[in-house]
Amino acid sequence: MISGKTTLVAHLGFPTESFKAPMIYNPWFEKQGIDAVVVPMGVKPEDYPAAFAALFRLTNIRGALVTMPHKITTMGLVDEVTPTAKIAGACNAVLKRADGTLVGDQFDGAGFVRGVLRKGCALEGARVLVSGSGGVGSAIAASLAATGVAEIALFDAYAASAEALAGRLRTHYPALAVSTGSNDPAGFDLVVNATPLGMKEGDPLPFDVDRIAASTFVGEVVMKSEYTPLLRAARDKGCAVQVGTDMLFEMIPAYLEFFGFGTATADALRAEAKISY
Repeated sequence: MISGKTTLVAHLGFPTESFKAPMIYNPWFEKQGIDAVVVPMGVKPEDYPAAFAALFRLTNIRGALVTMPHKITTMGLVDEVTPTAKIAGACNAVLKRADGTLVGDQFDGAGFVRGVLRKGCALEGARVLVSGSGGVGSAIAASLAATGVAEIALFDAYAASAEALAGRLRTHYPALAVSTGSNDPAGFDLVVNATPLGMKEGDPLPFDVDRIAASTFVGEVVMKSEYTPLLRAARDKGCAVQVGTDMLFEMIPAYLEFFGFGTATADALRAEAKISY
């Protein structure tokens, strides 16, 4: 039940139809007796800076979850960003402090990596391909670099985005081999779709699945359906896969702590979640 005492957490993005976080957080809050609610708020890119500023003038807002296409823009709208967000070049969480200042952090990459490791995929020394160098792809690449992978190949439809991310990775991880310009998945231990491809019917696959080996682990960030066309095709080849919502469940405990709502385990959150597709 929402009352005048309820704390608001905005879920900012566009479009909102595929948002899954409210169906995870809100049942958890109810179960724990926490008077807070996550509210989806669709904001188009051209309206985002003004809407963001107005939203954080509300007195009962704790913070925001930030998703596509606003993660990079948000970096310039907060008062402070954490080192993790700086390396990623994007933030997906904003906290309003008691003094009204805003701090941005980034949990996408940590959530993705935690999920992959829990499934038994070895990352140290691995060769990795990440397609998509926007907010989520940058965060995933940064977190993969921190695990000790040997090589990261980056691809983005906008080559400048991939080059900029490559530069940030080389600065922070000089021993890491970083390349750009190709999304050929052949020869990689892990390939990641960090693009929106798969959200719309008829989207092309982000990779040539014929070039993916059965031994390759395939990860996805799209949550429009549990098993996207990419994951179905990879599974048919015998690949181990990670669905988009796995990343979400793995990062929520960090979000809860960030917002001051305690913590949880991914399994406990799954037990309460009311996700639908």
